[in-house]
Amino acid sequence: MKKKLVAIVLSLPMTLATLTGCAMTDTKSSDDMPSSGFSTSSEAAESAKEVSSQLYNLIGFKGKASDTGPGVKECGKKDPEKYFQIFHSWSFTSTSPEQFEGVMEQLNSKLPKQGWNVVKYGPDNSANKNIGLTADNEDKKYSVKITYQAKDNPPNLNFFVVSGCYQIPDGQKIEQF
Repeated sequence: MKKKLVAIVLSLPMTLATLTGCAMTDTKSSDDMPSSGFSTSSEAAESAKEVSSQLYNLIGFKGKASDTGPGVKECGKKDPEKYFQIFHSWSFTSTSPEQFEGVMEQLNSKLPKQGWNVVKYGPDNSANKNIGLTADNEDKKYSVKITYQAKDNPPNLNFFVVSGCYQIPDGQKIEQF
């Protein structure tokens, strides 16, 4: 489990560079990232946990989610004293690997019914050909990248949830966590 956490942490900078908010597949500049409105970073982190919880419920079977909390990152080239994004990276394992059979197809089918627009779905370029799914939710101003790592021991789903740009209310400071 410790190796898995290290792998997630080491891959985070690359993932953050790739995922920058809703409409990730567009060639928008950071100034065009969708606004998620005004919020403190603590309130925005609670929103990210709620989005992650809703995604967890779509999996359709019980398992164990990693106990990682959301983090704060700069919002592209916007003023880092005023604007931020929230990300939440977590993984999901099951006691029965057989339960994962068809899970990505189910998520690909269920997400649009919950307001998510699937913008990419299929195997990645790795030797394991992990199945990946990227989806945007314009109403929530969040994006998610889900990767099914079938050949890991144990098999798992990795989630990377990221918000649009929040603006900190006047008189508040962005908390880093």
